[in-house]
Amino acid sequence: MDGSWSVGDEDFEIAKRWLVNVTSGFDVSSHYSQVGVVQYSDTPRLEIPLGLHKTTQDLIKAIEEISYLGGNTQTGRAIKFSVDHVFTSSQRSDVKNRIAVVVTDGKSQDDVMDASIEAREQGITVFAVGVGSEITTSELVTIANTPQGDYVLYAEDYTNIERIRDAMAQKLCEESVCPTRIPVASRDEKGFELMLGMKIHQKAQKIQGSLLSEAAYLLDKSTDITENTREIFPEGLPPSYVFVSTLRLKGPSIREKLDLWRILSKDGQIQAAVTLNGPDKSLIFTTTNTVDEEQTATFDAQGIEALFDGSWHQLKVLVKPRHVTCFLDDQQIQDKPLETSEPIFINGKTQISKRFGSDVTLPTELQKLRLYCDPHQSERETACEIYSVDDERVSVSRTLSGLKCVCDEVEVMMIFMMCVCVVVSSVLWIESPALTKTKTSATAAKGLRDRGSTHISFTLC
Repeated sequence: MDGSWSVGDEDFEIAKRWLVNVTSGFDVSSHYSQVGVVQYSDTPRLEIPLGLHKTTQDLIKAIEEISYLGGNTQTGRAIKFSVDHVFTSSQRSDVKNRIAVVVTDGKSQDDVMDASIEAREQGITVFAVGVGSEITTSELVTIANTPQGDYVLYAEDYTNIERIRDAMAQKLCEESVCPTRIPVASRDEKGFELMLGMKIHQKAQKIQGSLLSEAAYLLDKSTDITENTREIFPEGLPPSYVFVSTLRLKGPSIREKLDLWRILSKDGQIQAAVTLNGPDKSLIFTTTNTVDEEQTATFDAQGIEALFDGSWHQLKVLVKPRHVTCFLDDQQIQDKPLETSEPIFINGKTQISKRFGSDVTLPTELQKLRLYCDPHQSERETACEIYSVDDERVSVSRTLSGLKCVCDEVEVMMIFMMCVCVVVSSVLWIESPALTKTKTSATAAKGLRDRGSTHISFTLC
C-alpha cells in the first residue's frame, strides 16, 4: 500500500478499505487466491507475505492492521521489489495469470519505465490506477500494459476510489477468464466465439443466412452440439458478460421449450442457460445462486414474442452481478434483478439448441453465437444483419442481397474518469485462481474447485 507523505493518514485508511473491498471477492486459501501486501515509501516493506493467510477473513484483518509508513514515493523501486521478491516467492506451480495493479496519486520520484518493462517481459499484466489531480498520464501509460483504455483507470480522489471497485474487479476477471479475442469491426473484443468453440461450423449444415452475404448453420435432430465445459470456458465465466445470438427458430422449436445455450455441472445441474419458452412466448435466463442451486429471470414483456415468428432475429442478454437485461433486434425488452451468483462448475457439459430437460436437439438456424466479456459491447453490437432493423448505427451500404454486413461500432466514450494510477507507496500482491469450480458428484462439497491461478499486485503510491 502507499505509505508516502502525499497520501496522508485519512486517505491511507480509505486506500486500505478499498483494497479490502477489492480483495474480499477472492477465495483466499492455500490452493486458490493468495495475497501479499508490501507498503513502500523510500523503501518497500513487506507487510503480508504472499500466501501467509489462508482465509479471506484473516487477510482482511491483516490489511486493516497495517500502519502508515510515511516518506517519499519510489514507485519504480516498489514495482522492481515486487517483481523480484513477491511473485518469485510463490510456492504455486499452477499459476496461469500474474497481474499487478499499481495505484498512485502523483508522479514517482524515481524511474518507473525499466521496472514496468521487466514486469511485462516476465508475463505480468500491469494495470495502472491514478487517483487525484496530481497524477501524470504519461507515467500511467508507461506503467500499464496496452491498450491504454483497457489497463489505465482513474479516480477523482481517494473518497471516490470505491467507484472503480466493480470496474477493477471486472477487468481482473476479464484478464484471467477471457484470454481470447474476437475480431469485431475496428477492434478485438475479449470473449468466446462459440460458433468455433462448439464446432458448429464442423457439425452442422451450412445454409443461407439473414442476408445473401451471410452464412448460417442448420442444427437438426441429428446434430449434437455438446462439448466439455472445461474446453470452452476453462476459467469459468466472468462476473459480467454479453451473450449474443443471431438465429431463426424452425418448426417445433417455435412451440417448445428450448435451451439455446446451457452449461451443466457433471450431475446435470444448470449453471447458466438462455431458454426460449415457446408455449409462453418468453425467454428465461438461468444462473447460479449462493443460496439455492439456481436462480432464474423471465422476460415476457411486449416485443419478446417476435422471437418466435420464424424470422431472423438478434438476441442479446446482458449479464451483470446484480441484474440481467434482454434485447431483441437492438430494442431493450426488459431488465430483471439478480441475487449474488456463484462461480460455475467446469467439469460438466456445454450444449446448444437442446430441448429443455433433454439431450434432444431442436431445429435451429444459427448465424452468430458469441459471449463477450466486456459488458459495454452490448452498446456497440448492432443488429445490422437483421435487414428489418431500423438503427442509425447500421451502415447505409447494407442491402438485403448486396454487400456484406459490417456492424459498425458506435462511437461510445467509455469515460473511466474513475481510473487513474495513484502514487501509493505500497504493493499488494494477490495470487488468485479464476472463478471456477469443479463438481465431482451431486453430493460433492461446494468447496471443491478446479481452476487456474492469478497473481495480482496492488501498488498504491
